[in-house]
Order: sequence, then structure tokens, then C-alpha cells
Amino acid sequence: MKEANLHDIVNEKVISKEDGKICLEFVIPASSDFFDGHFPEYKLLPAVAQFEVVTRFSKKYFGTARWVPSIKRIKFSAPIRPDTTILMELKYNSEKSLVAFNLSDAKVEGKVYSSGTFNVIAE
Repeated sequence: MKEANLHDIVNEKVISKEDGKICLEFVIPASSDFFDGHFPEYKLLPAVAQFEVVTRFSKKYFGTARWVPSIKRIKFSAPIRPDTTILMELKYNSEKSLVAFNLSDAKVEGKVYSSGTFNVIAE
């Protein structure tokens, strides 16, 4: 059996990409340590883990630093369970040094997990 990697994300797929905007689909498997110790009887992806994933992909696709100087707004609307196929939309405004994100369910139209806007620093 494959041992889980730290903060494992699988099946990453770019759905669309244009200047300053990307749409991704991915799964955070039940084996990921993101779920360790967070409500053992009802595992869910912690808010801090959701934001870690957002900043990870912002760095990967827009070259922003992982350190976030400020969060403008952030809303967590529904719990993310293990093995959920997540649709992530990221929009980067380099002139304003802002990233906007939306995490939703790739299989359930209109089901939003979290969204927000935060300041970034380009690397």
C-alpha cells in the first residue's frame, strides 16, 4: 500500500487557463495527512488546509509567495470531505497584488466550499 505524502493532492487537472486565471480540478484523498486528527469520526478538510492548498496553487501557477500579508475576505460555506473532487478557480490581479479564489464541488453544481480574496507578494 502506498504511504500518503505530506499534504497529498491527486488527480490534478487544468480545466482552463488564461492570463491571470486558472481553473483546476483535483482530489485530496482520505489518506492525506490533512485529515489526521480533525474530527476522527467525521473527517473534513480544515479551513487552514483549504487555504494552504489555495496558496500552493497560487504559487505554482502565478509565482506568488506562500506568505500572505493580509486576507481581504474569506468564507467557508460547506465542509470538504475526503476524496471529494474539488474545482478551484484562481484569479490573479498582479496590478493590485490580489488573488481571488473559489473552491466548489466538481460534481455538484452550485455547491461552494469556500471563497475569498487575499493580498500576495510576487516572488
